[in-house]
Amino acid sequence: MKILYAIQGTGNGHLSRAREIIPILQQKGDLDLLISGTQADVDLPHPVKYRFKGLCFIFGKKGGVDVMATYRKSNLKRLYEEIKSLPVENYDLVINDFEPVSAWACKRKHKHCVGLSHQAAVIHKNAPKPEKKDLIGKSILHNYAPVSIAYGFHFANYSEDIFTPVIRSEIRNPQAEINPHYTVYLPAYSDKRIIRVLSEIKNIEWQIFSKHNKETYREGNLFFRPIENDAFIQSLLHCTGILCGAGFETPAEALFLKKKLLVIPMKGQYEQQCNAAALATLGVPVLKSLKEKHLDKIKSWAKNPQSIPVLYPDITEKIIDMVIRENIFEENRRVIALGDGIHSVKALKEKSLVQILKQSGD
Repeated sequence: MKILYAIQGTGNGHLSRAREIIPILQQKGDLDLLISGTQADVDLPHPVKYRFKGLCFIFGKKGGVDVMATYRKSNLKRLYEEIKSLPVENYDLVINDFEPVSAWACKRKHKHCVGLSHQAAVIHKNAPKPEKKDLIGKSILHNYAPVSIAYGFHFANYSEDIFTPVIRSEIRNPQAEINPHYTVYLPAYSDKRIIRVLSEIKNIEWQIFSKHNKETYREGNLFFRPIENDAFIQSLLHCTGILCGAGFETPAEALFLKKKLLVIPMKGQYEQQCNAAALATLGVPVLKSLKEKHLDKIKSWAKNPQSIPVLYPDITEKIIDMVIRENIFEENRRVIALGDGIHSVKALKEKSLVQILKQSGD
């Protein structure tokens, strides 16, 4: 059985989860890997057959996505050429973690594509949503990487096809001594903004992993270091609490480790707004932004204990087995059902793809 596992390379969470899933998939068949996107800081210790630029969002320094940088990095002609060049028809099973090139290649060639991602859970009708509606953000999540069937990961089992998070083995297994430092990962904020706010809280050692600086340095009680997977894991394992964006993997790991958690969702990022809504239902405090006016809330969080019980069992292989069992023969069934008519159906119109991709760059 030939399997293609396509992974979104924007942000670290997709690749962190992939590090756990890949060894399981390698046991199930002949596996090829695809990565598209340019913003991840986590390495993948496996050979990658396909590397594409894809379509990614560039982190800014003021709490959100850098729209202009994202637009400059976008190249729709190149993206479409990548989609056309990918031979998805050579695979028995395509598994997609919110990756647009393989998703649209499958749609274009009538190939069954299995979504296995956090985003699939975020858009599920049962998953928590923010009070403020974001029709464009919702549309992007639905159309960025379209799949035939979707399974999702979230902070809780909101549906039978939504599973609890994949926790990395480095996080799941160790028994770590707790130190008084707090770990910070806010890639959408500049070092200057972080210094301006957190330097006002003098009695805490802040270990800050910066996406905007490649050197280690200290500013008072703030210790800055570049993002590196092993160093971040060690800081997370030993910390008292973590202040981070409202992504998925890092908050999930913090909850699993029973760490104090405070999140700040990225501005204009609908997925993170949804994550924040879900975390709030669990009792996790949420800040709208990293500003001096929120100092009292940060101080209160750091001072007071926090207890949020979660149960995240190690069921990754069971999930993979189920996905394979339910989908490996789906492509054959679809071809038989459609018959010769499949060749006359145009699954993807170029103009519809361009329209959706332009939306995501707005």
